Amino acid sequence: MKKNILVLYYTQSGQLEDIVRNIAQPFENKNSKYEVTYYNIQLKEDFPFPWPGDVFFNTFPESYLQIPSEILPPPDEVLNRKFDLIIFGYQVWYLTPSIPTISFLKSKYAEGILKDTPVVTVSGTRNMWMLSQEKLKVYLKDLKTPLVGNIALVDRHDNYTSVLTILRWMTTGKKEKSGVLPAAGVSDEEIAGSAKYGTIIEKHLSEHTLSDLQPELVKNGAVEIRAFLVRVEKVGNKIFTVWSNLIIRKKEKRPLLIKFFKVYLMAAIWIISPIVLVLHLLTTPIFWFKRKKQREYLQGINLK
Repeated sequence: MKKNILVLYYTQSGQLEDIVRNIAQPFENKNSKYEVTYYNIQLKEDFPFPWPGDVFFNTFPESYLQIPSEILPPPDEVLNRKFDLIIFGYQVWYLTPSIPTISFLKSKYAEGILKDTPVVTVSGTRNMWMLSQEKLKVYLKDLKTPLVGNIALVDRHDNYTSVLTILRWMTTGKKEKSGVLPAAGVSDEEIAGSAKYGTIIEKHLSEHTLSDLQPELVKNGAVEIRAFLVRVEKVGNKIFTVWSNLIIRKKEKRPLLIKFFKVYLMAAIWIISPIVLVLHLLTTPIFWFKRKKQREYLQGINLK
């Protein structure tokens, strides 16, 4: 009997779809053993891409506070089938699973699809995904969904170069290299190479050893933790909590507050972030063991 694999994702630019399809490739190659179903989450009112004007910044409070939108019902082939494994691709918006991801997880359909089914989460991000993954772990736990693996593909360029390329990509749709700036997002080579993770997942599924999957994924480079960025995320979450609640509360001043938030965010990236980096480097000898333990936890799949 064939095993059923669900590839669940939401994408705007197409990058995440390329990633999850490459990871699922080994299951397609062994199609006598597997039936692979793809489900692209659809919002009733979708977001534009490229993002015009300040539209992306205007999604901030709902993104961070995890306020869902309405999704279209999944197709019958997703609703009426029991899956043996789910590959769950998701975006990160504002240090949090994106609105489409949250909208699916909070929908009436999520439990029926996810409950008691092993899940491998997959993200393709600029570089900050760690605490977003922690939030996703909570949803999966509440839905009684066993998390058996995690793959986090990132832009390998430095923090500041990747800010410029992601802004170019989001506002113009231009991912490829231009001028002095490199291509944005996860590299084409890394996307193509992600099929190796699918091979590892398929092996563990067929051998009934999914409980041992994550250490092998980590060994093969599926998760890289940069301690400095974890620190930036922690600071960012505290600040985002203040800003998001303020904007939601002061509805009549929202347009103005969004503009202030945009200015603040750019200042935080270009001014505050370097200060955090210097403090991080100065305290490295003091917190070396603590950060090592933190890295091992974030590379794993358990929830504290």
